[in-house]
Amino acid sequence: MTTHRPHMDRDLEILAQTPLPTEHGRFRCLAFRHRSEPQTTHLALVLGEVQGASELTVRVHSECFTGEVLGSLKCDCRGQLNAALARIAERGRGVLVYLRQEGRGIGLVAKLKAYALQEEEGLDTVDANRRLGLPDDLRRYEAAAALLDHLGVDSVVLLTNNPAKVTGLTQAGTAVARREPLVTPRSPQARRYLETKAARMGHILEPVSTGETAGGAVEGEAVDDDAA
Repeated sequence: MTTHRPHMDRDLEILAQTPLPTEHGRFRCLAFRHRSEPQTTHLALVLGEVQGASELTVRVHSECFTGEVLGSLKCDCRGQLNAALARIAERGRGVLVYLRQEGRGIGLVAKLKAYALQEEEGLDTVDANRRLGLPDDLRRYEAAAALLDHLGVDSVVLLTNNPAKVTGLTQAGTAVARREPLVTPRSPQARRYLETKAARMGHILEPVSTGETAGGAVEGEAVDDDAA
């Protein structure tokens, strides 16, 4: 049974929920909105009984249409999404919160414009955003924190390579027990992008091995991207 916490319920609206079979197991899928982004519908996948859970495995994942649907090699979002769901499934319970915050919150059209500047002028992801008059990162985490609160989660182990996400979620009211990196393959096309985010945005790349995968991706490196 889900715990409803009145001080958050007035800010959060559960729009729909249903069991959802996936390649990683049978999750409960929820669609929800939060007053901080009243026009945006976010999603969550919940596995197992999470009410009252301490140090629950949680991934707060930002939408990446280009990577997750179109198969773009400029990022590692699809790999991180699948790795997070696989880890939750291995542990038998957890939550993946899927925030509709494409392109670090700037939206799909602006993201594609930034991609064009990267290709045409050689700008990195930070400078491309700034050329468009956009912040480096517009994402916010109140909706994710409210959803975890609604589910009755006491504290989380956050699957991310992005320390700023730990800070953002903590400031939004979620108790983060610790950060746990996600190790996924890294495509050659994404190398400059990911290295820029490490150098200029504080993201973490954690080399574990130097094995190669098909297509030249480096196996065993934790990389960060839009979704992380």
